[in-house]
Amino acid sequence: MNGGWDALEGVETGPLTQLFEAEPDRLSRLTVEESGIRFDFSKTHLTPELVSAFAALAEAQALPGARDALFSGAKINVTEDRAAEHTAERGQGSPDSVQRAQGFHARMRALVDAIEAGAFGEIRSIVHIGIGGSALGPDFVVDALARDAGRYEVAVVSNVDAAALEEATARLDPQTTLLVIASKTFTTSETMLNAQSALAWLEMGGVSDPYGRVIALTASPEKAIEFGIDETRILPFSDTVGGRYSLWSSIGFPIALALGWEGFETLLEGAAAMDRHFRLQPLERNAPVLAAFVDRYYANVRGAQTRAVFAYDERLRLLPAYLQQLEMESVGKSVRLDGSPVGRATSQITWGGVGTDAQHAVFQLLHQGTHLVPVEFVAAIEPEHGFDFAHHRQLLVNCFAQGAALMAGKSSDDPARSYPGDRPSTTILLDRVDPATLGALIAFYEHRTFVNAVLLGINAFDQFGVELGKEIAKSIDSGGLQFDPSTEALIERAFGKGA
Repeated sequence: MNGGWDALEGVETGPLTQLFEAEPDRLSRLTVEESGIRFDFSKTHLTPELVSAFAALAEAQALPGARDALFSGAKINVTEDRAAEHTAERGQGSPDSVQRAQGFHARMRALVDAIEAGAFGEIRSIVHIGIGGSALGPDFVVDALARDAGRYEVAVVSNVDAAALEEATARLDPQTTLLVIASKTFTTSETMLNAQSALAWLEMGGVSDPYGRVIALTASPEKAIEFGIDETRILPFSDTVGGRYSLWSSIGFPIALALGWEGFETLLEGAAAMDRHFRLQPLERNAPVLAAFVDRYYANVRGAQTRAVFAYDERLRLLPAYLQQLEMESVGKSVRLDGSPVGRATSQITWGGVGTDAQHAVFQLLHQGTHLVPVEFVAAIEPEHGFDFAHHRQLLVNCFAQGAALMAGKSSDDPARSYPGDRPSTTILLDRVDPATLGALIAFYEHRTFVNAVLLGINAFDQFGVELGKEIAKSIDSGGLQFDPSTEALIERAFGKGA
């Protein structure tokens, strides 16, 4: 069960500043350039000995074979007895799965073309309703890439709190709005309630046939037909594509509308380039693999419980939220593939924010607090705004300065003004934020998550932990069951006796 973990415990590392002095090739060895992105791991405590020990662990945990199984379409999601085929959506998988994905994409493109040609009348806005991966991925990509596209206004609604739906629809004209319902099973309670309310909004807005203005994105087309949506307006995707990995599938329909089909295809091509890098590069020069080594070192050797991600680019402001689901839903498990206890820390708690805002909020703890928090900085060289470049220069200057300061620290006779330093960070620097580069970045995070799971011996593709609370919510809603005194008191306080 130990599978090579013991070797990591005995590897000594010095302070980061000393590692740079002792290793003349440190920067080149721990920097990877791929798909217009520079991955700099040199400000972490990875040493040649640690990388070798992790590579041995990866071999012991059969990472190369697991990687091959992922891309071959094997049933690596063992608890649900199916494959995990999100890579097939970008052309990297078994021939049959790739062909099927391409067929679904062709259907999606035809619908995009029909909307652009006026088949639904004049459409100026999209309300995309989903939750979890059905919302986080499209929301992140549209927010990052389509701000100035001038094609359609896209409002993504996930929260069942009607205030979210009200805020999204308040600025839109129902007469020129298309409703998109995204649900893998087409039974998700929050999504279906929001969908019914959105249909009512269309009807109250004078739309004579609200259901005729609906597009369904689902792996269960029969459920969408039962809901009342015509088969010609249902965009299926394979049930082997997990929700948090699904933006490449029909779930990416609002991305294709917002960017245009060429932009969506370029997003897929960028991800495919990272797929090839992950498949073909040796472990020691493989960006997702090295990133996972960093994750496992700080979580399992140094005991770090969290990892902070800061996007020094307003276009990437939703990245931390996107990663929270991807990483914690995938690696936040406590049992191995065979059902036995993992016996060591699994997912770190992912959190973060936007620079430079975060510098004036949480960075106090990062520099002088008592917690070890590996930090990840994500930035882009080229800005997109029309203001003076001085703004972007200050953004990047602050990003680079924070990493340098965390590592170097600064001593003072006044303890309150001392910075201990030796605090690790990774910097991910994009040439620009465009479809190809963003596609590669997201695929990098997917593969990093997969490697983490393989090193731990767990399944990255199920999420049974989200189900218990939903089951209890249904029980509370239907009534008739007894709960603990606290829960009963809350129910009575909110709904009254007999609720």
